[in-house]
Formats: sequence, structure tokens, C-alpha cells
Amino acid sequence: MTKTIVIDVRTPAEFQGGHVAGSINIPLQEVPKRVEEIKKMRQPFILCCASGNRSGQAALYLKNLGIKCENGGSWWDVN
Repeated sequence: MTKTIVIDVRTPAEFQGGHVAGSINIPLQEVPKRVEEIKKMRQPFILCCASGNRSGQAALYLKNLGIKCENGGSWWDVN
């Protein structure tokens, strides 16, 4: 069984303070610059942040580009 990729869109400082084991940190403001990298990842993947707000923004943006992803909400919930 393949593991689902989790992308955490919080800041690097927030990510360092705790995150889902094995998750990838791509801060929200970097998502548009890293779309090509994200497109190469196994889809669908889960996005998370502190509350679900930033990951929701990232999920909407990526879905509009045809990328299969879901907003997992808070990283605590994904964990």
C-alpha cells in the first residue's frame, strides 16, 4: 500500500515546531512557484496547515490547475 503524500503549507518555523511525520513543507506563498514540482508528486495528496485556512487556499488553487488534492485541515487532524 502506497502512503499518501502530505504537504504542509505553514511557514518553515511553524513546520519545525511540529508536523505530520514524513510530510513535505511547501509554504503557501511558495506554492505558485513550485507548481511544476507539485505536479510531479503522486496524486491525490493531502494539504494541511494550522487551522485548514491556508491549506484550503492551496487546495483550491491547485485544483483549479487540475491537480488532484484535498484539504486535510489542521496538521493535528491529519496526524
